[in-house]
Amino acid sequence: MVMFSIFTSMMIYFSGIYVFSSSRKHLLMVLLSLEYVVLSLFMLIIVFLISFDYDYFFPIIFLVFSVCEGALGLSILVSMIRSHGNDFFNSFNLSLC
Repeated sequence: MVMFSIFTSMMIYFSGIYVFSSSRKHLLMVLLSLEYVVLSLFMLIIVFLISFDYDYFFPIIFLVFSVCEGALGLSILVSMIRSHGNDFFNSFNLSLC
């Protein structure tokens, strides 16, 4: 059962990395793939801690940081949509900054 959980979380991780590296057109897709990777890492940490019977303090800290990362990404997405009208990377000109 543990090996199946590790295999599943690794497959989720690699599929999230694939989506992150292949779709760089929309900021929302990049943020969703990053959250997908974070959830797979969280699942891997939980399986590791259950298999070795450790405490569960680190996953709580990990979840706090991942929620902060998600909120920061959404705030960047909202500010980009307000300033440019869409979330395409092509319309975001970095030379104006």
